[in-house]
Amino acid sequence: MSALTGALYAALVIYLGGWLMDKWIGNFALLLLLLTLVTFAYWLAERLYFAPRRRQAAALYETQEAARRAELTRQGIKVDGDVDDVKGRLLIQPWWLDWTAGLFPVIAVVFVLRSFLFEPFKIPSGSMIPTLQVGDLILVNKFHYGIRLPVINKKIIANHDPQRGDVMVFHYPIDPRVDYIKRVVGLPGDEVSYLNKQLKINGQPVPVKPEPDYYVDERRQYEQAFEEDLTGVKHQILTKADSPAGVQPFNGFPFKDNCQYSAEGVVCRVPPNSYFMMGDHRDDSQDSRYWGFVPDENIVGKAFFVWMNFNDLSRIGSFH
Repeated sequence: MSALTGALYAALVIYLGGWLMDKWIGNFALLLLLLTLVTFAYWLAERLYFAPRRRQAAALYETQEAARRAELTRQGIKVDGDVDDVKGRLLIQPWWLDWTAGLFPVIAVVFVLRSFLFEPFKIPSGSMIPTLQVGDLILVNKFHYGIRLPVINKKIIANHDPQRGDVMVFHYPIDPRVDYIKRVVGLPGDEVSYLNKQLKINGQPVPVKPEPDYYVDERRQYEQAFEEDLTGVKHQILTKADSPAGVQPFNGFPFKDNCQYSAEGVVCRVPPNSYFMMGDHRDDSQDSRYWGFVPDENIVGKAFFVWMNFNDLSRIGSFH
């Protein structure tokens, strides 16, 4: 068993090492599920087999040692040594159980919390500036949109439907192994138009209010800032005055025929059980304008809180 455990740890190190070195894209949900199942198997084996055998061996040693000592004492021979020391060594878990069965309760708690309650994410790009900054560590509510089975992401208990203005994490439709974060702009059945950098929902312009230009640190330049009001959810958006309004869509995404592209921008009709997503950094965000709609089965959860940014502690707090 020690050799098997060593092999499993070696495989884990190789997998994590390749993931960190960008040799492949890791699947943390699947990895956590496998770790939970493997450590549970060890934990069960420990409780039902290995621990009883160690206790049996310790009890047998204690019985035999007591008989041996009684016989030596009868013969007038003094016996040194502590029986409890040997018993303690017999009862100690070997390293391969300590590092598997012993970790099961912790891994199981993390698995439940991450799969069904809250999941942490790190913001890797500037597509949601100024709402979210590069390096923000955020929490995502996994049950707000319904309870889903881990790994396969199948909804088993419905809860709230996504609403316009929600900041949502989802599996990228082009490559579901990658998670994206954008703002919900269009709901199923909506007509969403973004022409000449003006957003309209079902023909109605989304209210915006000009604000002072915003300095984007990573770009080292000022950009136009506006307060946008998506059905009561007020948030800042940024645009670049010199960026073209039109976009170049990806080829062949599902329901592409629902969209019409021009030099002025794009007009899309959101299909059933799907959502139109946009970044708040409008001219620096690859979103539904480029790669289409996010189906309901790709939803991960609702982002709601920055719990840490090591470069700027003032970032900690909730957001809209």
